[in-house]
Amino acid sequence: MSSDKLPASLQATEEDIQLLLAAQCHLGTKNCDKTMEPYVYKRRADGIHVINVGKTWEKLVFAARILATIDNPNDVCVISARPYGHRAVLKYAALTGAQPIAGRFTPGNFTNYITKSFKEPRVIIVTDPRVDHQAIREAAYVNIPVIAFCDTDASLKFVDVAIPTNNKSRHSVGLMWYLLCREVLRLRGSIPRGPTGPSGWETLPDLFFYRDPEEIEREAAEKAAEAAAAEGGDAAAAATEAAANLAGEWDAGNTADAVFAAQPTDQALDWSAEPATGADWNADPAQAAQDPSGGW
Repeated sequence: MSSDKLPASLQATEEDIQLLLAAQCHLGTKNCDKTMEPYVYKRRADGIHVINVGKTWEKLVFAARILATIDNPNDVCVISARPYGHRAVLKYAALTGAQPIAGRFTPGNFTNYITKSFKEPRVIIVTDPRVDHQAIREAAYVNIPVIAFCDTDASLKFVDVAIPTNNKSRHSVGLMWYLLCREVLRLRGSIPRGPTGPSGWETLPDLFFYRDPEEIEREAAEKAAEAAAAEGGDAAAAATEAAANLAGEWDAGNTADAVFAAQPTDQALDWSAEPATGADWNADPAQAAQDPSGGW
């Protein structure tokens, strides 16, 4: 990476480059869009395009410097329709104060002011231009700048700042959001520069990585079993109890079924029986009024 494009304080350290390579942020796809060619370093023998990590870092710092100039952090909207980016955008929003949209993007979020979820951000950040195309298109309608993590097969139409990286891997997506969040907080002065850990920012990239729900349940069951074993209890019973607690919210339907299956009364109703009042419907109204034993 050329040293004349960035100040010394903004240049990537050896640890940052090692993180990018370990998360495979430099590996693109076999297809390469015409607009992404300037960010490709070479093409491997198996057809995979290798992204220039130096340019990835330069664009990452450039995007962070744009985001750090926004006075109100809530004016930044972070979007990810892909599951691999859900946890990352929620964590980024929690640490920086941005608005997250994790999951399906509702059409009209930026253009239809009648909807409940209407937003007017000053800039949006998307995880994948191909999946989040609806958000990018609506942002173009209302002149909102777009920052996007772009793979080699992504189109840069309506994208103002492209950060070239691998957006197909869960580790790559989480790490890029982590590095962007860290750089924004550093430029704001919220955290000091230096190594992460007890001496600086204690947040680690693991919190931005996607986790499989089944893996979370399995870990919870294992922890419950270990706790039961430490107390001398039955590990199998503890694991079963943990699984039952995790699935407790799904058992509400059983209660509803019992309510619907219950009979209103134990006695069978006979709809053909005569009324017990013995009222005479053919009686004269005046006579019925004088006779308190029947009628109205």
